[in-house]
Amino acid sequence: MTQPKTTLLRMVFFLGLVAAVVAVLLPGLRTTFASNPALNGLILGVLLFGVILNLRQVLLLRPEVAWVEARRRGQPALSGRLRLLAPMASMLGEPGTRISLSAMALRSLLDSIAARLDESRELARYMVGLLIFLGLLGTFWGLSQTVSSVGDIIRSLDVSGTDPAAMFDTLKSGLERPLGGMGTAFSTSLFGLAGSLVLGFLDLQAGRAQNTFYNELEEWLSTQTRLGSGALAEDQHVPAYIQALLEQTADSLDGLQRLIGRSEEGRLSANAGLSVLADRLSALTDQMRAESTLAKRESAGMDEATRAHIRSIDNRLEALLGEAVASRTELVSELRSEVRLLARTVAAAAAHEPAARS
Repeated sequence: MTQPKTTLLRMVFFLGLVAAVVAVLLPGLRTTFASNPALNGLILGVLLFGVILNLRQVLLLRPEVAWVEARRRGQPALSGRLRLLAPMASMLGEPGTRISLSAMALRSLLDSIAARLDESRELARYMVGLLIFLGLLGTFWGLSQTVSSVGDIIRSLDVSGTDPAAMFDTLKSGLERPLGGMGTAFSTSLFGLAGSLVLGFLDLQAGRAQNTFYNELEEWLSTQTRLGSGALAEDQHVPAYIQALLEQTADSLDGLQRLIGRSEEGRLSANAGLSVLADRLSALTDQMRAESTLAKRESAGMDEATRAHIRSIDNRLEALLGEAVASRTELVSELRSEVRLLARTVAAAAAHEPAARS
């Protein structure tokens, strides 16, 4: 699967470019920030929280990807750190077990994972909207201050006076409040929109990483999915009980296949054991011949212990042969019963199809 390291590097590179632009424009940004330090500081705090949140979303995908990779290789993996795939990890069981999902179970599982991914991105999307809201809030706040200050200036002007210099000084001192309000409006708009642009790009990269993880997970799970007969139910007009019977037969055949595999493994193990036993018997025969030759020189017959040992070996070989024949007979009987059940199911489905069409 695609590692989230690539997306994380892109996000860090983008943040580095933003930091370089801020370093170039730092003197002007200091002056702009001083227009309203409280509101601008709040905007920068929300921006920092959103950056950390987006980076955390990408970092949280690393244990999920590691678990899927370990599961695909059949290796054990820690499932305690999982957030998105914790239900799937508990459902699939221990690694190494064969996975067989139905189409309905796959759809339900993928919908649950997609809902968890969307839920994890809701807060990051809210941060983008919050920055835009704070920028607009500062803008309208500054404009309201400007309008009220301009009204106060107009009301305080005295055009009946004879000293125009004093009137000009009064107008100049009165314009400081409207200009401060305009500075608040433009500064908050600048920081709010720039912060929403940064968080929007980071949220886009986090969303791409999550979508890539979801698509690759769906591709892997689709290879472990077994399609049932329900996909063809509308075209063949097969009743529900026949669908259930067919699916049960498929499960039984699957279990029979695993039983045959285990029986074959047992047969190979028994053959290996018999081969080892034959080698040991050959060595024992050679030893007995040597002892027999030696015994003929010493006495005319064989002792009773050796005869008992040979009879025990013969009985053991007969028991092993009987067990092998019994297991093979039982396997053939189970296979016949499953094939007979499958034939009856297919015959019932074939008999029901003309009736359904008529």
